Amino acid sequence: MNESRKNPLLSPRNRLQCVVLVVTIGLGVQFLAYVHQASGAGAIRIARPPGVESFLPIGALMGWKRFFLTGQWDAVHPAAMVIFGFAVLLSFLFRKAFCGWFCPVGTVSEWCWRAGRRLFGGAFRMPMFLDIPLRGVKYLLLGFFLWAVYKMSAGQILAFMQSPYYRLSDVKMLLFFEQMSYMTAGVLGVLLILSFFYKNFWCRYICPYGALLGLFSWISPTRIERRDAHCTHCGNCERACPSGLPVSQRQVVRSPECTGCMDCVTACPEQRALFLATPGIPHGFWRPGRAGLFVALLFMALFYIANLSGHWRSGVSDRQFRAALDGAARTGQAN
Repeated sequence: MNESRKNPLLSPRNRLQCVVLVVTIGLGVQFLAYVHQASGAGAIRIARPPGVESFLPIGALMGWKRFFLTGQWDAVHPAAMVIFGFAVLLSFLFRKAFCGWFCPVGTVSEWCWRAGRRLFGGAFRMPMFLDIPLRGVKYLLLGFFLWAVYKMSAGQILAFMQSPYYRLSDVKMLLFFEQMSYMTAGVLGVLLILSFFYKNFWCRYICPYGALLGLFSWISPTRIERRDAHCTHCGNCERACPSGLPVSQRQVVRSPECTGCMDCVTACPEQRALFLATPGIPHGFWRPGRAGLFVALLFMALFYIANLSGHWRSGVSDRQFRAALDGAARTGQAN
């Protein structure tokens, strides 16, 4: 048995998750320093990191609608569209892998329930009569956002993108954490506590981003396949699955909750029973290391293309950004 089977924290997926989380924290610190410098009167010596735009999925959704209608890219937060596009493309090609391999929020959520399992001896299961309606919450939220963007014309989206509010939307996200209200802190605290007891509570029940990616993964050609002739029905796959899917009861796992994490494949004691399979690719090709490399290379390729073509860095200059901050401070919009 290899090391990844002994300790899932040593798996390629967890290593990639750690790298993305560390980079995300680094980008957050850099953006914080950039905003503080831009808020002052001195020279701005720190570059604004485009990667923070990954936390602006609604803006990215509007940007993509406008792009399909007009062919014009969002010049204010272009990286948001790139990262959103990467998440959607990855979900179509490789299940909801953005959530299971890349998303830093999903990483923290997963670490919480794994820590809870060690502390309390196992994760709890939500009763079916609560689990099904609660899973509908994220789809209701997704429906609301899709409806709001659908109602906007290309001209309305452009007007919004040219507004001071949108120009500072990444700053507002920063202030959400910097100037958090007691109520917001309480809600986040409850979600964090629940994540210790229930597997991926945020991802499973609330995240509309994950709900959208799940819809794309539903039509993905890549799926977990089980060969009943080699399956011992030991249940290891179901216990390992972060989404709690009944893997041992399915010939093919089609659920939009599947993140392509391959934890079920790694936990299976029979090497010929479970596979992550893609039509046209031999069974057994997808191993955790190859899957992690595919996810990382796909992101790097899209990042390189976007950066080279001028679709990564914001067209808002440091001077314009500082002017927007000053204007927001005078009118109280930044708060």
